[in-house]
Amino acid sequence: MFSGVLAKVRPHDPSRGRSPVCHDKRDACLPKFSIIVPVFNEALLIQPFLRHLRERAPEAEIIVADGGSSDGTVELATGFCDQLVKSERNRATQMNSGACVAHGEFLWFVHVDAELPLRCLDEIACMMNDSKVVGGYFRIRLPRRFIYRLTDSFAHYAGILLRMRCGDHGIFCRRTAFLDIGGFPKVPLMEDVEFFRQLYRSGRVTYSDKRILVSPRRYEAIGRTRLTLAYGFIATLYIFGFPLAKLASIYKRMCCHHT
Repeated sequence: MFSGVLAKVRPHDPSRGRSPVCHDKRDACLPKFSIIVPVFNEALLIQPFLRHLRERAPEAEIIVADGGSSDGTVELATGFCDQLVKSERNRATQMNSGACVAHGEFLWFVHVDAELPLRCLDEIACMMNDSKVVGGYFRIRLPRRFIYRLTDSFAHYAGILLRMRCGDHGIFCRRTAFLDIGGFPKVPLMEDVEFFRQLYRSGRVTYSDKRILVSPRRYEAIGRTRLTLAYGFIATLYIFGFPLAKLASIYKRMCCHHT
């Protein structure tokens, strides 16, 4: 069962370019795509990102899933999304809460610090035309520095080999597949990888060569080389079956700020 409380619903604005959700004949005009954006204290990014999202995906239902922000993120998001849900601070719980209220046939989970490619919904729709495809993802692009080229290239090819993808890749899936899997598992770390592997087992998973531009803000804050090596180290331990609780502890020591 998914947790989460519906907090806000934005009335449809015809100027936004998408059809309103019907109340009398709901099945006839539900949005085909629902985009779920998990956030926590993202006041600086939330409005610019939601404007960008509306521009790149005007037909989609946009759902912000807040994890208890205290910096005004919720107030800033209100009016810029179709629904806003609140839950505890846990990315899996937040994404499940957003999916629980979504109306779309396809669910797309994206991060607030990403830049999406042009015609992204057309790209997903094309891939999902194959009934055997249960979901997919996009390739990522970090800024033009050698360490970032190493990171996004390694993430792609190692991910194919090991059947691993993280949330930066913009994982999307059919609603039916999401429900069959049971949503994102509530684990201390790598809930997106765990979900992706379950998705992979449930049917065909594909990807687009179009890139999601990923913000380097964590790399700049923690250190480019340090974070790249830390991610690789944690991924290696994960492959060899280290408990997620221990990986979460390692992640906290290596990849988070200490005050």
